[in-house]
Amino acid sequence: MGTPIGNLEDITLRAIRILKEVDLIAAEDTRRTGKLLKHLQIKTPQVSYYEYNQDVRTQELIARLQQGTNIALVTDAGMPSICDPGAKLVQAAIAHNIAVIPIPGGTAVISALAASGMPTERFIFEGFLPLKESERQARLELLRSETKTVILYEAPHRLLKTLTDLADVLSAVREIVLARELTKVHEEFWRGNIGEAIAMYSNERQPKGEYTLVLKGAAQTSLITSEAELKQELRQLLDRGMTRSQASRHLSKLTSLSRREIYQLDLS
Repeated sequence: MGTPIGNLEDITLRAIRILKEVDLIAAEDTRRTGKLLKHLQIKTPQVSYYEYNQDVRTQELIARLQQGTNIALVTDAGMPSICDPGAKLVQAAIAHNIAVIPIPGGTAVISALAASGMPTERFIFEGFLPLKESERQARLELLRSETKTVILYEAPHRLLKTLTDLADVLSAVREIVLARELTKVHEEFWRGNIGEAIAMYSNERQPKGEYTLVLKGAAQTSLITSEAELKQELRQLLDRGMTRSQASRHLSKLTSLSRREIYQLDLS
């Protein structure tokens, strides 16, 4: 069930009704959800369901669902399963033939995209970039030639590093929109390029609040036609931390060869 990502008015009449009618609410943080329930004058009991107890709790909740208990799953803000706990419970419910009914609500990814001014016809959502450096660089390399609008989440204490990494791999002149504190009092949309964003947060201001980054897709690239050029690109991607499989998949979009054919190229 979707809950407000900031402004408490952003909850549907249907969501309010369901929260009142269910037998139990599985909440990422019962304290935070408790504030929402108090605001709505709802007294439905809660149980915690978060990252570190979800394996055990999923089994408990499935057992209760099989006994006929109606349970609403909520996170601190937005939709469960979208960069928040929930996917394991949904998958387990489906595996046990238990109905999963989505109750729509606000999500930062769609709110940011809709107001960004970036192309919305085709986009990809990457959530948070990996923290491990090798995995992070490999993911950025995959995004370097992505022509769709790209949407990321980032915490304030990691924003400057992420912007710097994006500039290094995608280029500092790539257009970006930084959506901050969506639906809250200090909601802000900043538009410019990655280099300008780095300069601003290096010299003028400190990152505050939760960020959604909306990046313009890369320009259409020409196909790689020669084997020599293909091998050179493959070596560069491997040097930057991609696995052979990841690099081959990436390059298969830029050439007529299949991922398997690229993977089997002799680089000796």
